[in-house]
Amino acid sequence: MLETNYRCLVRTSAIYDVIATVAFATPWTFAVTHQLLSSISPLPPFEPLHVLFANLLGSIVLVWSALRIWNPKPIYGLFDSFARGLFFTWQLYYLLAMGGAPIVWLFAAPELLFGIAQAYGYWLLHKVR
Repeated sequence: MLETNYRCLVRTSAIYDVIATVAFATPWTFAVTHQLLSSISPLPPFEPLHVLFANLLGSIVLVWSALRIWNPKPIYGLFDSFARGLFFTWQLYYLLAMGGAPIVWLFAAPELLFGIAQAYGYWLLHKVR
């Protein structure tokens, strides 16, 4: 895989992350998002502490995404693939072990796909080098 293509993949996954998480970054956008997602698939009510953690997670993902959009280094793609593996693992646990809301599959599937693509792409990139 050419480094240019891999950098494009890293940047694309970061853009997806911005789209998927920007609504979780503030208490106000989270409230609207929670209401919207609850109309699609029933979600439990959120307590203030839950909102705090959703906002913290949304904020840090936005910062991590900005770094990968601005400078999509291959090493960032490798680390992002590990992060996606962790995210997917906990989403799968929530869905299967805890009987979580099925709407989480809409977030879990891209995590798995981008994670595999970035890990495999990094491996190909270094195999060529």
